[in-house]
Amino acid sequence: MSSSSSKTAHSFNKLLGQPKSASKSRGSSDVDDSVRKLRRLILVEGIPSAADPTLRPRIWKLLLRVNNLSADTYLKYVARGPCEVREKIRNDTFRTLATDPGFKERVRESMLVRLLDAFVWKNYESMPQFDFTYVQGMNVLAAPFLYTMPSEVEAFFCFSKFIEECCPLYVQPTLEGVHRGLKLLDRCLKIVDPELYSYLRSKKLSAEIYAFPSVLTLCACTKPLDQVLQLWDFLLAFGAHLNVLCVIAQLLLMRDDVMKASSPMRLLRTFPDLDASPIIGIAVTLVRDLPPELYDELVRHPYEIQDV
Repeated sequence: MSSSSSKTAHSFNKLLGQPKSASKSRGSSDVDDSVRKLRRLILVEGIPSAADPTLRPRIWKLLLRVNNLSADTYLKYVARGPCEVREKIRNDTFRTLATDPGFKERVRESMLVRLLDAFVWKNYESMPQFDFTYVQGMNVLAAPFLYTMPSEVEAFFCFSKFIEECCPLYVQPTLEGVHRGLKLLDRCLKIVDPELYSYLRSKKLSAEIYAFPSVLTLCACTKPLDQVLQLWDFLLAFGAHLNVLCVIAQLLLMRDDVMKASSPMRLLRTFPDLDASPIIGIAVTLVRDLPPELYDELVRHPYEIQDV
């Protein structure tokens, strides 16, 4: 472990430990201030999870504002048994990150099934603004939480908060948010790299065709998992909407090969292994290249219902 990693871990722990006094409760302004500092540290340094494995789960819970961790509540949902879409869940869970031995070692399929069943039951009994059930891609979105969190209970509450507040439109039966994200990807690419955009369109390739899995799963479908987690540190800190720009960043990193390819879809069918650091760096730069009104639309697309 390098001394710089230890120093960074100390900086994160210092932020997570505020306020120090046991008698002083952590008010919303304290949390807001800590979250602002955490975001900057995540962007500049990254979470040194190798130096302190407890950091990532603690940071994710703080970023998601997950405070209620009632095991009784989770067990109540689990006790209901299979939900009405259990067969659909089982059709997906067995292949979740199937090529990652580290994931398979830590997360059993039964854990994924239980969590997804519980999520369906949780929203079955309430009348939320959105129509939550199990949809394609939810198994992959749940995977990083089950892998990262120390317990299934923590994974459930973090996953639920993430789905219900950060990207609810991504998991509606119509996948409305995903399709809006794909359209926005095309519009953003046209601005930041018109030549690449035009070349892809000349081959009749829109984001709907080549970027659907990456947008649907917030890049969690692309290996390796350790890089997915670093990318998600960034997305949880700054917003799920930035995944659209992270996909564009991946395109830009393979731009030369794509532009030379007579059939670029062969390259785009399976994206190269993730390298989170340059992807995040490019995504942050792209924000400055977008017109404010387009970026505002990008920010809102995972959660804001559009008036018809």
